[in-house]
Amino acid sequence: MAKVKKWIKSRTKKPESEYEEAKREFEMAIGRPFINIRIAIPKGFEDSRAQFLSLETDKDFLMEVEDLVKKRLVYEKRGIKHTS
Repeated sequence: MAKVKKWIKSRTKKPESEYEEAKREFEMAIGRPFINIRIAIPKGFEDSRAQFLSLETDKDFLMEVEDLVKKRLVYEKRGIKHTS
């Protein structure tokens, strides 16, 4: 039972995570809204781990993703079904 209590206590929010949550809420209310997307490396590309991880800061890749989001929002605004 003591192990369970210790595990539960370790899962409680820390001040840093509370700060990050407050910061996100502020940015969403005052600044430009944003989303965070968790993307797993595609199956069969496990040997490209370093290249995959570098995409997180690759400006060209981020611009491509932003363009994809723009296209998706335009499709949805026009009521066009997007096929994947």
